[in-house]
Amino acid sequence: MRLLHGCEKRKVGADPRGKSTPLFLDLFCRSLIILCTFLSVILSSIAVCDGHWLLADRRMFGLWYFCSLEEQQGSVLGSQSFKASSNCTRHLEEAGVDGLGVGLASCRFVITLAVVSAIFGLELLVMSQASEGRDSSRRWTLGARLVLLAGVMAAAGIASFVLLLGAFATLLGFTLTFWCQFTATFLFFLNGMAARHIQHIEPLLPFSGHPDKL
Repeated sequence: MRLLHGCEKRKVGADPRGKSTPLFLDLFCRSLIILCTFLSVILSSIAVCDGHWLLADRRMFGLWYFCSLEEQQGSVLGSQSFKASSNCTRHLEEAGVDGLGVGLASCRFVITLAVVSAIFGLELLVMSQASEGRDSSRRWTLGARLVLLAGVMAAAGIASFVLLLGAFATLLGFTLTFWCQFTATFLFFLNGMAARHIQHIEPLLPFSGHPDKL
């Protein structure tokens, strides 16, 4: 009886140690991960739909089409500007780069799948907050994996685009929409890893309700 009573004292004494981490910190981190993932999906969607990713040698290389630019003489102090000519085409082979049509088609496919994966991952992360116990943990874990998968596919799409147009690519030649996609890819990785890591620190947080729900 004394031994059993001593074990019960140890269990009771171990409980306050788990209450050292506030529950607010867990909720704040999860909300921040969901918000950043949402912003990443928006950035990536804009970058894919716009598709103007590289400007080089009076040519615009995009995910969907290729355009040549015409030089215009400005009226103010002889300034020069460029505008897209009317011969924009989706036949990317006309750009003079071998395999550009097939390469950009695969690039579009991979990045589009990345956006879809991130959307489903975001939905699972949100749904996990509306459930409890094991269902919540499983949805959060699956959502984190989908966001990480989106980061991998988006990085593969960016790498293939840069490799295909490496002869024309310069740091200043990449457009704002390209850097939007680059930022979204980085955020996919960051949010996915953060979502996976928060599952490891969750056992330190106090849980409410009945233990049998877990």
